[in-house]
Amino acid sequence: MALAPWPYVIYLFTFPALLMASGQTDNLQETEDTIQAPWSYSAFLSQQINQASFSNWVQGGENMFASTSIVQMTANFQNDIFSWENRLNMAFGLIKSEDTPMRKNEDRIHLLSKAGREISPHLNTSFLGEFRSQFYKGYNYPNDSVVVSRFMAPGHLSLSLGIDYKPWEFLSLFISPASGKFTFVRDQELANKGAFGVRPAEYDQDGNLIREGSNLNAEFGALINIMFSKVLMGDVEVDSRLSLFNNLFDDDRSNRKNTDVDWETSVNIKINRYITASFLIHMLYDHDTPIPVMDEEGNPTGEFTRKLQIKQMFGLGLSYRL
Repeated sequence: MALAPWPYVIYLFTFPALLMASGQTDNLQETEDTIQAPWSYSAFLSQQINQASFSNWVQGGENMFASTSIVQMTANFQNDIFSWENRLNMAFGLIKSEDTPMRKNEDRIHLLSKAGREISPHLNTSFLGEFRSQFYKGYNYPNDSVVVSRFMAPGHLSLSLGIDYKPWEFLSLFISPASGKFTFVRDQELANKGAFGVRPAEYDQDGNLIREGSNLNAEFGALINIMFSKVLMGDVEVDSRLSLFNNLFDDDRSNRKNTDVDWETSVNIKINRYITASFLIHMLYDHDTPIPVMDEEGNPTGEFTRKLQIKQMFGLGLSYRL
C-alpha cells in the first residue's frame, strides 16, 4: 500500500524536538524531595457465549456453539516529568458447529508499553515498545490439516524512539524517525516457506535443502502511531489504534514506498453492570506478507497475492471491570 513519502517529513520535525529535549536535561532543577509517582490500574474481563440449536426446524439451520474470552488490562504511571503507559490485550475464542470439529475464531496477544519524559505541556520524548502474537496454532479453514500460524509464528516486536504529542488525555500522536520492526517465525516449516516476510529456504535442483529459511525479518524505518481512547455518553468505551510503518532500508528499493498499515478499533457498550456488548474490527496490510490463493475446496493453488486483511467480531456476554 503505497503512500506519500511521509517518513522523510518525520525527520524534519522530530529531530529538532529530540535535540531540544536533550538540551533541557541540564536545565531541570533537582529537588531533594522525592515525589511519590501515582500508579493507576484497570482491568476488563469478558466471557461471550453464542449458541444456536435446531430440531425439526423446516427452514433449516446448523447447531452451533461459540465462546470467546477477553482480558484487557492497563497499568499507568504518571508524575510531573515522567509517564509510563502499559496495555495488555488478550483474547481467545472457540467455535463448534454441527459438522465441523472445534476451531478457534479469535486468538491474540497484544502488549504495548510507552515511556515518556515531558518536554513541554502536551509534548514528550517517548520510547514505544509493542509485541503481538497468538496463543495457539491456526489453520486456513476449511483446510484444517496445514498449520499456517502458531505462537511466535509470527511474533511481531516493534521498538521506537520519537515524539509523543497529546493534545488531550484521550488522544496520542506518536512520531518516530527511528523504529525497528522485527518479525519472528519460530516454526521452521513456515520459515522455510518464507511465511510472513522472512527469507525462504534454498534448495538445489534436486529439491535438497541447502539453507534453511530465516526465523527473523528485521526492518528499520519510520513510524506513526495514533491512539484514541475515550468513554462516550457514559456507557460506550472506544479504543482505536492506527500504526503506519515504512521500511526505509529495504533491500528492494521499490518496496520502500510501501506502508504497513495496522488499524484496530474496539467498542465496548455497557448494557448493565455485568453485561457488555463488544465490537472489534482489525485491518492489516503488510506488503512483505503474501497471502496464499486458495481454490474452492480450501487447498492452496501455489499462487500468492497481497490484500488488505480484515477481521471483524461482535459479541454479547458477561463482563467485569476493575
